[in-house]
Amino acid sequence: MPTEARSKAALEPRLSLPPGFRLVTLREVGDAFAHAAAHAAELGAATLVHVGRFDLSEFAVVLEPEEPLRTARRAFYAGMSALADALAAHAPPEKPITFGWPDAIHVDGGLVGGGRLAWAEGPEADPPPWLVFGAMIRTVAMAEGDRGLRPLAAALDEEGFDGLESGQLAESFSRHLMTTIDVWQEQGFDAVARNYLARLGPAKSTQFSIADTGDLLVRRLEKGQIERRALLPALVEPSWFDPETGGPR
Repeated sequence: MPTEARSKAALEPRLSLPPGFRLVTLREVGDAFAHAAAHAAELGAATLVHVGRFDLSEFAVVLEPEEPLRTARRAFYAGMSALADALAAHAPPEKPITFGWPDAIHVDGGLVGGGRLAWAEGPEADPPPWLVFGAMIRTVAMAEGDRGLRPLAAALDEEGFDGLESGQLAESFSRHLMTTIDVWQEQGFDAVARNYLARLGPAKSTQFSIADTGDLLVRRLEKGQIERRALLPALVEPSWFDPETGGPR
Protein backbone atom coordinates (compact mmCIF):
# COMPACT_ATOMS: atom_id res chain seq x y z
CA MET A 1 0.00 0.00 0.00
CA PRO A 2 1.34 3.50 -0.78
CA THR A 3 2.74 5.29 2.27
CA GLU A 4 0.24 8.16 2.01
CA ALA A 5 -2.74 5.84 1.91
CA ARG A 6 -1.39 3.80 4.82
CA SER A 7 -0.91 6.83 7.03
CA LYS A 8 -4.40 8.13 6.28
CA ALA A 9 -5.95 4.74 6.88
CA ALA A 10 -4.41 4.59 10.34
CA LEU A 11 -6.34 7.71 11.36
CA GLU A 12 -9.77 6.47 10.24
CA PRO A 13 -12.05 3.87 11.88
CA ARG A 14 -11.82 0.55 10.09
CA LEU A 15 -14.74 -0.92 8.23
CA SER A 16 -15.98 -4.46 8.80
CA LEU A 17 -15.50 -6.11 5.42
CA PRO A 18 -16.04 -9.74 4.39
CA PRO A 19 -13.07 -12.13 4.46
CA GLY A 20 -10.75 -11.63 1.51
CA PHE A 21 -11.27 -7.88 1.25
CA ARG A 22 -8.51 -5.40 1.93
CA LEU A 23 -9.28 -1.87 3.10
CA VAL A 24 -7.62 1.41 2.13
CA THR A 25 -9.14 4.51 3.74
CA LEU A 26 -8.60 8.05 2.49
CA ARG A 27 -9.54 11.31 4.13
CA GLU A 28 -12.16 13.69 2.74
CA VAL A 29 -9.69 15.24 0.30
CA GLY A 30 -9.17 11.84 -1.34
CA ASP A 31 -10.79 10.43 -4.45
CA ALA A 32 -11.57 6.74 -4.01
CA PHE A 33 -12.18 6.02 -7.69
CA ALA A 34 -9.08 7.85 -8.93
CA HIS A 35 -6.89 6.33 -6.22
CA ALA A 36 -8.09 2.79 -6.91
CA ALA A 37 -7.60 3.18 -10.67
CA ALA A 38 -4.14 4.71 -10.28
CA HIS A 39 -2.91 1.99 -7.92
CA ALA A 40 -5.05 -1.00 -8.95
CA ALA A 41 -2.11 -3.12 -10.10
CA GLU A 42 -0.36 -2.86 -6.73
CA LEU A 43 -3.49 -2.92 -4.57
CA GLY A 44 -4.81 -6.16 -6.05
CA ALA A 45 -8.23 -7.76 -6.31
CA ALA A 46 -10.83 -7.18 -3.59
CA THR A 47 -9.16 -4.02 -2.32
CA LEU A 48 -11.84 -1.54 -1.28
CA VAL A 49 -10.84 2.13 -1.18
CA HIS A 50 -13.10 4.24 1.02
CA VAL A 51 -13.23 7.99 1.58
CA GLY A 52 -14.43 9.14 4.99
CA ARG A 53 -16.94 11.87 4.13
CA PHE A 54 -20.00 13.14 5.95
CA ASP A 55 -22.17 14.04 2.98
CA LEU A 56 -21.24 11.25 0.56
CA SER A 57 -20.62 7.54 0.66
CA GLU A 58 -17.68 7.16 -1.71
CA PHE A 59 -15.77 3.95 -2.36
CA ALA A 60 -14.21 1.84 -5.10
CA VAL A 61 -13.24 -1.81 -5.43
CA VAL A 62 -10.53 -3.46 -7.53
CA LEU A 63 -11.53 -6.49 -9.59
CA GLU A 64 -9.37 -8.92 -11.59
CA PRO A 65 -11.62 -10.67 -14.14
CA GLU A 66 -10.57 -13.79 -15.98
CA GLU A 67 -12.52 -13.13 -19.18
CA PRO A 68 -11.73 -10.86 -22.15
CA LEU A 69 -12.10 -7.12 -21.67
CA ARG A 70 -14.92 -6.91 -24.22
CA THR A 71 -17.14 -9.02 -21.93
CA ALA A 72 -15.49 -8.29 -18.58
CA ARG A 73 -17.01 -4.81 -18.52
CA ARG A 74 -20.28 -6.50 -17.63
CA ALA A 75 -18.87 -6.49 -14.09
CA PHE A 76 -20.22 -2.94 -14.04
CA TYR A 77 -23.74 -4.36 -13.83
CA ALA A 78 -22.70 -6.59 -10.94
CA GLY A 79 -21.39 -3.54 -9.09
CA MET A 80 -24.54 -1.54 -9.77
CA SER A 81 -26.77 -4.41 -8.63
CA ALA A 82 -24.76 -4.84 -5.43
CA LEU A 83 -24.98 -1.10 -4.77
CA ALA A 84 -28.76 -1.05 -5.26
CA ASP A 85 -29.20 -4.16 -3.11
CA ALA A 86 -27.13 -2.52 -0.36
CA LEU A 87 -29.35 0.56 -0.48
CA ALA A 88 -32.49 -1.56 -0.49
CA ALA A 89 -31.32 -3.37 2.64
CA HIS A 90 -31.36 -0.06 4.54
CA ALA A 91 -34.30 1.63 2.78
CA PRO A 92 -37.69 2.35 4.33
CA PRO A 93 -40.37 -0.17 3.33
CA GLU A 94 -41.51 0.05 -0.29
CA LYS A 95 -39.04 2.83 -1.12
CA PRO A 96 -38.31 2.37 -4.87
CA ILE A 97 -34.65 2.19 -5.91
CA THR A 98 -34.20 2.34 -9.67
CA PHE A 99 -31.53 2.75 -12.34
CA GLY A 100 -31.14 5.30 -15.07
CA TRP A 101 -29.22 3.26 -17.64
CA PRO A 102 -26.48 2.51 -17.24
CA ASP A 103 -24.96 4.26 -14.24
CA ALA A 104 -27.39 6.46 -12.28
CA ILE A 105 -29.26 5.45 -9.11
CA HIS A 106 -32.54 7.04 -8.08
CA VAL A 107 -34.40 6.71 -4.80
CA ASP A 108 -38.11 7.41 -5.20
CA GLY A 109 -37.31 9.24 -8.44
CA GLY A 110 -34.57 11.47 -7.02
CA LEU A 111 -30.94 11.14 -8.15
CA VAL A 112 -28.68 10.10 -5.26
CA GLY A 113 -25.56 9.07 -7.21
CA GLY A 114 -24.29 6.20 -9.28
CA GLY A 115 -21.40 4.02 -10.37
CA ARG A 116 -18.32 4.29 -12.55
CA LEU A 117 -15.95 1.83 -14.18
CA ALA A 118 -12.26 2.07 -15.04
CA TRP A 119 -10.13 -0.57 -16.72
CA ALA A 120 -6.57 -1.24 -17.79
CA GLU A 121 -6.08 -0.44 -21.45
CA GLY A 122 -5.31 -3.42 -23.62
CA PRO A 123 -6.65 -5.71 -26.36
CA GLU A 124 -10.38 -6.33 -26.14
CA ALA A 125 -9.74 -10.05 -26.62
CA ASP A 126 -7.45 -10.34 -23.57
CA PRO A 127 -8.40 -10.38 -19.88
CA PRO A 128 -7.58 -6.97 -18.37
CA PRO A 129 -5.11 -6.88 -15.46
CA TRP A 130 -7.75 -5.02 -13.45
CA LEU A 131 -11.11 -3.28 -13.39
CA VAL A 132 -12.25 -0.70 -10.84
CA PHE A 133 -15.88 -0.19 -9.92
CA GLY A 134 -16.50 3.08 -8.11
CA ALA A 135 -19.64 4.30 -6.34
CA MET A 136 -20.78 7.62 -4.93
CA ILE A 137 -24.07 8.12 -3.06
CA ARG A 138 -25.31 11.39 -1.58
CA THR A 139 -26.11 10.64 2.06
CA VAL A 140 -26.82 14.14 3.39
CA ALA A 141 -28.41 17.09 1.57
CA MET A 142 -25.94 19.97 1.76
CA ALA A 143 -27.55 22.40 -0.71
CA GLU A 144 -29.31 25.39 0.78
CA GLY A 145 -32.94 26.18 0.00
CA ASP A 146 -36.08 24.17 -0.52
CA ARG A 147 -35.89 20.77 -2.19
CA GLY A 148 -38.40 22.06 -4.74
CA LEU A 149 -35.59 24.09 -6.26
CA ARG A 150 -33.71 20.87 -7.06
CA PRO A 151 -36.49 18.37 -7.79
CA LEU A 152 -34.27 15.88 -9.61
CA ALA A 153 -31.75 15.51 -6.77
CA ALA A 154 -32.13 13.57 -3.53
CA ALA A 155 -30.13 12.48 -0.50
CA LEU A 156 -30.56 9.44 1.70
CA ASP A 157 -31.37 11.49 4.81
CA GLU A 158 -34.27 13.09 2.93
CA GLU A 159 -35.56 9.68 1.84
CA GLY A 160 -35.83 8.11 5.27
CA PHE A 161 -32.46 6.35 5.51
CA ASP A 162 -32.08 7.51 9.10
CA GLY A 163 -28.59 7.08 10.51
CA LEU A 164 -27.08 5.27 7.51
CA GLU A 165 -23.43 6.29 7.52
CA SER A 166 -20.97 6.27 4.65
CA GLY A 167 -18.99 3.36 6.03
CA GLN A 168 -22.08 1.26 6.68
CA LEU A 169 -23.11 1.51 3.04
CA ALA A 170 -19.62 0.50 1.91
CA GLU A 171 -19.70 -2.51 4.23
CA SER A 172 -23.11 -3.55 2.95
CA PHE A 173 -22.00 -3.09 -0.67
CA SER A 174 -19.01 -5.38 -0.18
CA ARG A 175 -21.21 -8.16 1.17
CA HIS A 176 -23.75 -7.81 -1.63
CA LEU A 177 -20.97 -7.71 -4.22
CA MET A 178 -19.68 -11.06 -2.99
CA THR A 179 -23.19 -12.52 -3.27
CA THR A 180 -23.64 -11.09 -6.77
CA ILE A 181 -20.33 -12.48 -7.97
CA ASP A 182 -21.20 -15.90 -6.52
CA VAL A 183 -24.50 -15.80 -8.43
CA TRP A 184 -22.62 -14.92 -11.63
CA GLN A 185 -20.23 -17.84 -11.17
CA GLU A 186 -22.92 -20.37 -10.27
CA GLN A 187 -25.83 -19.31 -12.49
CA GLY A 188 -24.20 -17.28 -15.25
CA PHE A 189 -24.39 -13.60 -16.11
CA ASP A 190 -28.05 -13.79 -17.09
CA ALA A 191 -28.98 -13.99 -13.40
CA VAL A 192 -27.03 -10.78 -12.72
CA ALA A 193 -28.62 -9.12 -15.73
CA ARG A 194 -32.13 -9.97 -14.52
CA ASN A 195 -31.43 -8.35 -11.16
CA TYR A 196 -30.13 -5.19 -12.83
CA LEU A 197 -32.87 -4.97 -15.47
CA ALA A 198 -35.58 -5.37 -12.84
CA ARG A 199 -34.62 -1.92 -11.55
CA LEU A 200 -34.87 -0.13 -14.89
CA GLY A 201 -37.89 2.12 -15.19
CA PRO A 202 -40.86 0.33 -16.77
CA ALA A 203 -41.47 0.96 -20.46
CA LYS A 204 -44.71 -0.02 -22.17
CA SER A 205 -44.39 -2.79 -24.78
CA THR A 206 -40.61 -2.89 -24.31
CA GLN A 207 -38.23 -5.66 -23.29
CA PHE A 208 -34.64 -5.17 -22.13
CA SER A 209 -31.65 -7.48 -22.29
CA ILE A 210 -27.88 -7.15 -22.02
CA ALA A 211 -25.54 -8.29 -24.80
CA ASP A 212 -22.23 -10.10 -24.22
CA THR A 213 -20.41 -6.77 -24.58
CA GLY A 214 -22.61 -5.10 -21.98
CA ASP A 215 -24.64 -3.13 -24.50
CA LEU A 216 -28.31 -2.67 -23.65
CA LEU A 217 -30.72 -4.22 -26.14
CA VAL A 218 -34.13 -2.55 -26.23
CA ARG A 219 -36.80 -4.54 -28.05
CA ARG A 220 -39.90 -2.62 -29.15
CA LEU A 221 -42.59 -5.29 -29.20
CA GLU A 222 -45.12 -3.35 -31.26
CA LYS A 223 -42.63 -2.45 -33.98
CA GLY A 224 -40.51 -5.58 -33.82
CA GLN A 225 -37.37 -3.45 -33.67
CA ILE A 226 -34.26 -3.80 -31.50
CA GLU A 227 -32.30 -0.72 -30.44
CA ARG A 228 -28.72 -1.22 -29.25
CA ARG A 229 -27.32 1.21 -26.69
CA ALA A 230 -23.54 0.93 -26.44
CA LEU A 231 -22.12 0.61 -22.92
CA LEU A 232 -18.55 1.72 -23.62
CA PRO A 233 -19.24 5.37 -24.60
CA ALA A 234 -21.77 5.65 -21.78
CA LEU A 235 -19.07 4.71 -19.25
CA VAL A 236 -16.68 7.39 -20.49
CA GLU A 237 -18.83 10.26 -19.17
CA PRO A 238 -20.99 9.21 -16.20
CA SER A 239 -24.47 10.68 -16.53
CA TRP A 240 -24.89 11.38 -12.81
CA PHE A 241 -21.47 12.89 -12.02
CA ASP A 242 -20.83 16.64 -11.90
CA PRO A 243 -17.12 17.26 -12.60
CA GLU A 244 -17.36 20.81 -11.25
CA THR A 245 -18.53 19.78 -7.79
CA GLY A 246 -16.95 16.33 -7.74
CA GLY A 247 -20.25 14.79 -6.67
CA PRO A 248 -23.68 13.75 -7.92
CA ARG A 249 -25.58 16.30 -9.98
